[in-house]
Amino acid sequence: MTAAILTTDESAGGHQQSDGPNHAGQDISTGSGLRLRGRIPLSVGIAFTVLAIVLAWSLFPDLFTSRNPAAGVPNRKFTSPGLNYWLGTDHLGRDLLARIIHGSASSMTSALIAVTIGVVVGGLMGLVGGYLGGWIDAVLGRVVDVLLAIPSFLLAVIVVTALGYDTRNAAIATGLSAVAVFARLMRSSVLQVRTSVFIEAARVNGGSGIYILFRHILPNAVRPVLSLAVLQFGLAILTIAGLAFLGYGDPPPASDWGLLVADGREHLLHAPWLVIAPGLVIAIVVLAVSRISRWLDQGRNQ
Repeated sequence: MTAAILTTDESAGGHQQSDGPNHAGQDISTGSGLRLRGRIPLSVGIAFTVLAIVLAWSLFPDLFTSRNPAAGVPNRKFTSPGLNYWLGTDHLGRDLLARIIHGSASSMTSALIAVTIGVVVGGLMGLVGGYLGGWIDAVLGRVVDVLLAIPSFLLAVIVVTALGYDTRNAAIATGLSAVAVFARLMRSSVLQVRTSVFIEAARVNGGSGIYILFRHILPNAVRPVLSLAVLQFGLAILTIAGLAFLGYGDPPPASDWGLLVADGREHLLHAPWLVIAPGLVIAIVVLAVSRISRWLDQGRNQ
């Protein structure tokens, strides 16, 4: 099994040297600057499998459960995990597994929105500031410093309080709280790339600033940002779950993972599965994303 890993393009004009005949166990370089490794580690394969399952839950929940996540059977409330209810039922007799499966769509989509906002807004700030420099870089740098001085979760709470309590606003708040991290990393990458020999060659050949920025600097500076985006996806899941736990997400009967934990804590002593099951799902997904991010970062640095 092979997998593509991003690596830094060190050639001046994007020219790739041939690695010779391909043999088992060797790396294979491609013209796009990607490097294929011989095998995916077992832990990374497990992480991808976890994400594939959760993604399937969010896209096709009815394939995994036929029960209504919002409707319960009162005489079956607090049923412990078993063959009929794999993860048990809650205080209204609702199937906990069905609620987790249906809640995955909201959790995954919200995290994706948050990462997209962070990458686009923060990446653009870092790209412009690092390339133009001068007073523009100074102003954007001060904005980033202010954002970094505020704890990200506190900033997310402030933003979602101003926007209103629902999962979509929680996603926006989480994305805005991550802008500074992406801006600083993008700026650092741009500062490294813009002094490269092939950038100077492009200027000598008459390339315009916009052409150089988007044709040469952006493709080479964005690679470490992509690794951070994968890691930030897991952190966004945690942040959005935390906001939902505190009541800043969609109200019941929504089945966001953080809200499931909040609902279950009231019955922790006699129905611990109501907290343990969604909590484990959150932890496993975040760990899987973190493992994939670390693997991508290792491949990029090789």
